[in-house]
Formats: sequence, structure tokens, C-alpha cells
Amino acid sequence: MELTLKIVDADGFVQASATGRDETFLVYRQDYREGDCVVVEASEPGHLFLALDSAIHPGFVYIKESTYSLAVPFGDKRKSYSPNAFKGDIHRLSARKARPDELAQRRNLALNPWDDHANRALFPHARANVETRGEAVFAARNAIDGEKANDNHGFWPYTSWGINRDPEATLTVEFGRPVRIDEIVFYLRADFPHDSWWEQASVTFSNGKTRSFSLTKTGVAQCFSIEPYIVEWVELHGLVKAEDGSPFPALTQIEIWGAEALGAAAVAAEDQAGHAALSVPL
Repeated sequence: MELTLKIVDADGFVQASATGRDETFLVYRQDYREGDCVVVEASEPGHLFLALDSAIHPGFVYIKESTYSLAVPFGDKRKSYSPNAFKGDIHRLSARKARPDELAQRRNLALNPWDDHANRALFPHARANVETRGEAVFAARNAIDGEKANDNHGFWPYTSWGINRDPEATLTVEFGRPVRIDEIVFYLRADFPHDSWWEQASVTFSNGKTRSFSLTKTGVAQCFSIEPYIVEWVELHGLVKAEDGSPFPALTQIEIWGAEALGAAAVAAEDQAGHAALSVPL
């Protein structure tokens, strides 16, 4: 896989670039300016480790399109990132193709610190039908950014998905390819008593199945094993708020654990009981 990293300015001019086979590094020795974009290009779809800023954890992601572009955040959009991110006059970026043994590992498949609203190329991707006041610190991407601190709200690292008090709120996590999942973990925002919480949440899978989960008033991980499914997306909905004095339930993080469904033979039809069946490897 040929990989290219670029810094492109607001006028579309390439300020710096680096290209490598299966791995590449770019050191950019200038301050970012408003309108700059970090661009990742890949010669084929595949799994990457991306480290696009030293203040943000690297992400194990899947690039589906040939080009992914992240607008360097300024203003309100910067509030959902570390105050050290994208700062200074020297930046180290890297991209590496994942190895087969890394692909085989069970992991949180709903983790992408590089997701944002405009992203259509890099998965997983989170989208929602509502976000509190349209503010970056309450955006859908925050539910899959890996930040789990949840005893406060409204600024990094206390980012969350806020539903703007909407009982019909939904959050969809798209994987961009078939994956095999077996566990869902919720981290509710727990800035009590400012926050409320959900007593129940439902998840519908791309295979048409739906599961409901009972939740409690806590900031610790709430983990639920599920029957293994091969899916391409999941949708969180049916959020039932507790009867308390606060109108503000929110989600700090959702984790969806499982492994890659590798190869054409893995994209098997599910049986009538809803189990994902893997065919014999080719």
C-alpha cells in the first residue's frame, strides 16, 4: 500500500508531503493556519495506524476511500481536542499499514480519534440526528474519540455526545466494512447532579436485530455481551431517561468490541436465529 501524508492550505496548495510504501512520516515545521488540512492518501482500502498529532492517541482505523482530509480545528472546534493539539511550529505525522496479526486481534472497533462531521472516508464514523447546540464538545464524534473522563462536561477531556434534551436522539456508528461484534460498552456522562442518566438504551444492528440494555446511575463502564453478529453499522436509540431533576443525560463513550470479518468468505449470511455464520476460509 502506498501512503502519502500532506499538509494542504486553504487555497489548495501543498505545503509539505511525504510518501512511503506501507509506512510514512511527515515532519511539518510551521504553525498551522486557519484553512489548513491534514490529508492522508492510500493507494487501496485498508487498515491503518494513524498518528496525525503528538497530543492525540494514534488510531487504528479503516480507510475506505483513496483520500481522507481533516481540517485543522480552530475556534470552537478546537475545544474537543487537547489544548496542546495542532499547536506549535513543529508537527510529526505518521501513517502505517496494519499487519495481519494486528488485524486478527479482538479490539474496540468503535474507536476513531480522527473522526469529524465531514469524514466519509475513515472508519469508524459516528453521526447523530441531534447534538447539543451544535457545539463541538457535544458532537457525535466525541462518543468514539477514546476520551473516557466523565465526571465533568463542556471541555476537553470531558467531551461527550449531548442530545439537546431530545428523547428521539439517535447515534449511528458506521464501520465502513463488515465486522464481527460481540460486546457493547457504555460510559455515561456522570457529572452528577448536573447530569441525569438513561435507565434503558436500545441498539439496532445492520442485520435488523435489536437489543435493549438496562443502565444504571454510574460513571464506570457498563458492559454487555451479545450474540456475535456480522454488521456494518449499529444505531443507538430508545434512550429512556431516569426520573430525576436533571434534564441532561449524555454519552461520554461507546465501545463496540469484536474483530475483523476478513475476506469474502467472512461475509456470510446470518441464520434465522440471528447468529453470524462464518463460511469455511478460502
